[in-house]
Amino acid sequence: MSTREKKQVDKEFTNFFKRHFVNPKNCNNLEQIRFYVREIGLVIEDFKRRFNYVPSNAYTILSEFNQIQNKMIFTNFKNTYL
Repeated sequence: MSTREKKQVDKEFTNFFKRHFVNPKNCNNLEQIRFYVREIGLVIEDFKRRFNYVPSNAYTILSEFNQIQNKMIFTNFKNTYL
C-alpha cells in the first residue's frame, strides 16, 4: 500500500470516528464505553480485512477508551468494596 493510499485510509477512519463516536473524555457511563470499545474493535477488523492496514490512531483511540474504562471500573470497585 502506498503512502498516499495509507493517508486516504487514515482520513477515512478519522472522518468515520468523528461522525459516529464521542470523544473518550466525554463518556459518562461504563456501558457506553464498553459499546465504543466493541465498535472500534469491529472497525479495526473491518479495516484489516478491506485494506490490510489499520491507522495507528485507531489503536490510540482504542487505548484511550480502555484507559477510561479501567478508571471507571476501579472507581466502581473502590466505591463498592472500600
